[in-house]
Amino acid sequence: MTRRQPESHQEPVVQRIRLRYARRGPLRFTSHRDFARAFERAVARAQVPVAFSHGFTPHPRISYVGAAPTGTSSEAEYLEIALRRRVEPEWLRAALDAALPPGLDVLAAVEAGTSGFAERVEASHWRVELPGVDPEALRQAVDAFRAATEVPVERLTKQGRRRVDVRSAVVRLAAEAVPSEVGAAQCAILDLVVRQVTPTVRPDDILSGLRVMVGLEPPVPARATRLAQGTLTEQGEIVDPLLAEHVQVVTGAPPAGTTA
Repeated sequence: MTRRQPESHQEPVVQRIRLRYARRGPLRFTSHRDFARAFERAVARAQVPVAFSHGFTPHPRISYVGAAPTGTSSEAEYLEIALRRRVEPEWLRAALDAALPPGLDVLAAVEAGTSGFAERVEASHWRVELPGVDPEALRQAVDAFRAATEVPVERLTKQGRRRVDVRSAVVRLAAEAVPSEVGAAQCAILDLVVRQVTPTVRPDDILSGLRVMVGLEPPVPARATRLAQGTLTEQGEIVDPLLAEHVQVVTGAPPAGTTA
């Protein structure tokens, strides 16, 4: 005989708010699961009237979109939170920003007015710093990558090892040089726009492709930062998915020396 679930006494959802947040400094090593725990604690600490799911083990109704890989910084992470009482988006942004540790910073809040939020995250813009790499060597590697019709790399997925063509996911790939000071070590920059595909193509996959093609091997680990993610235009630019809402986006100023 099927056991009957108890009736739910959870209050209904009356408002959904979408947030953009950043993951900076040492907090880039926070896994998505650890961030989710930290965010739920911040919700409780800030006394946010979050809505809960039904059933035997209710949990906060929070949906995460396109989380960046562990070890990468990001200025454009997104989530949606469902509320059982209405609040001002700016109040929610400020309250959660104050409750989260420095390095996990809530940058923008907007009330959801449309559906299909996750579907609007079509691509990501990355800046990858390569300390110790000659900018001219990176330019040559990038030229070879762009000229190729296919760049296969091996990825370990939940289904085991899989061969992935990373070339087809790349929208834009360019090499830049960091202006160097006297006596400073050289550093090259990889500017990358990549489509959201399955499995996800990450910056380290592109570096693996450059290593396979031309033997480019950075002497120290790369530092990747996601600058933006959202809808991809025909010109290869990315539009913040929050801008599709029919209400004003409320933004928090980023700390000095960072890019929002």
